[in-house]
Amino acid sequence: MKALLFEILKLGLRIIYAPIKLCKTKNRIVYLSRQSNSKSIDMILLEKALNDELPEAEQVFRLRMIPDGTAAKIKYCLAIFGDMYYLATSRVAVLDTYSISVSCLKHKKSLKVIQMWHALGATKKFGLQSVGTKEGRDEKISKAMCMHKNYDYVLAPSAATARFYMQAFGYDSSKIKICSLPRVDELLTDNGSAARFYKENPAFSNKKTILYLPTFRDREVYAVNELMAEFKDIEDDYNLIISPHPLFSNVKVQPQYSYNGSFSTYDLMKIADIIITDYSACAYEASVLMKPLYFYVPDYEEYSNERGINVDLKEEMPDYTFESASKLVNAITADYDLTKLYAFKTKYVENSKPNNAQMLAKFISVLIKGKEANK
Repeated sequence: MKALLFEILKLGLRIIYAPIKLCKTKNRIVYLSRQSNSKSIDMILLEKALNDELPEAEQVFRLRMIPDGTAAKIKYCLAIFGDMYYLATSRVAVLDTYSISVSCLKHKKSLKVIQMWHALGATKKFGLQSVGTKEGRDEKISKAMCMHKNYDYVLAPSAATARFYMQAFGYDSSKIKICSLPRVDELLTDNGSAARFYKENPAFSNKKTILYLPTFRDREVYAVNELMAEFKDIEDDYNLIISPHPLFSNVKVQPQYSYNGSFSTYDLMKIADIIITDYSACAYEASVLMKPLYFYVPDYEEYSNERGINVDLKEEMPDYTFESASKLVNAITADYDLTKLYAFKTKYVENSKPNNAQMLAKFISVLIKGKEANK
């Protein structure tokens, strides 16, 4: 029944969109996202680079998370009409997630759509890879919603990651552009976060700091509790910061594992001496910083079976992947082989220089100027 409703909605949107497409195309770039109501760091950096590279182009941001409540959801649906207008009058659309207005409609041939996915890699399966699984979309609904259709280019940080993206988005290699996300530039830029952090958290300055960044999943509470319990054995020499996934509100972090002030995940990564994660794509960001990286995955077999994984962590980083919190904590006090981390980084993030926003801006500039030349 849901799939049928989506089919009817899609037909109605296409009928409404047809006359809107008669509007004149402008020298415009539109960004769309359901990830946040504000600009991501990737969008902020790309916007700045495009202002330098293509100052005459207008940049419009259509960013809205799906809200709770019936009235708010109706308002969200009405906003799709605004998306239609900007898609009909733009030369390039940049998105960082699935978009109904991009994938369900039939656009002008002049519009180029770039999928700038909101993660710097994909340890876990997602998108079309996870359709029909416990954590994925229903197959009929996925088809009705035209999941990930209409992309002209999908950005991937490496050839290894491109293989996963081709499956997740349903495209062949001709649609893949190897390009790291602009956030890599932010990671490699000193913005004074360390000085600010230690000013607000002076107690952290006399020990090494471990940052734990778990992904969003059902077993996150168990994993956090186990790690806090085992960490007590090394707390004389290390600080531990636990930064739960923002979508998970059930994790209760003890005060000693928190911090004062407002700092982004990227700020915390720069401050940390050691980073622990699980299936999160922040592993690739951590590798860019070449900080000792550990994987804590107590539910490895279950997660692999239920969600599916692209990167076999036990094979890629066998010495630094743990199902046991106690073994992980013991390993942290031993020497770390950075050559293995470097191999991991170069495989999954091919360009780790701070020029990714500029490279992407140049690519978009070529797309726009090429269209103008072919008028």
